[in-house]
Amino acid sequence: MTKVVTVKILTTVNIIKCMEVKIDTREKFHVITIRETKLAANMTAELDECLLPFVEKETKNVVLNLEDIQDMDTAAAEHLLKIRSHFNDQQSSFVMCNLQAAIKDMLEKNELLDRMNVVPTESEAWDIVQMEEIERELLGGD
Repeated sequence: MTKVVTVKILTTVNIIKCMEVKIDTREKFHVITIRETKLAANMTAELDECLLPFVEKETKNVVLNLEDIQDMDTAAAEHLLKIRSHFNDQQSSFVMCNLQAAIKDMLEKNELLDRMNVVPTESEAWDIVQMEEIERELLGGD
């Protein structure tokens, strides 16, 4: 029984901790920069807790700046793809930018890069958000 309580406490601490991020709010989107060097499968709950609430906000588009991420496992990358899908389902944009070459190579090797909305710079991510906003307006979306 004590071990279960300890695990619950550790789980609660991990969820409450949430990964270190920097959030910069702009007119049409939030730039979220993950201040970690590794993104692993055991961080998916933290990813959800940090990213998914933005879908409910008035400004619900997110640019995920991954400039500090040096290592990412496949499970975490696949989870980012699920998050992108969730944003799209909610008529929101989810764009990733500033990927390190090793991360880009890993995504390409696992055939994930083409399924993600990835651009080289934050400025280009802003352009994508604007284009998707216009597209949603023309198609009668929110």
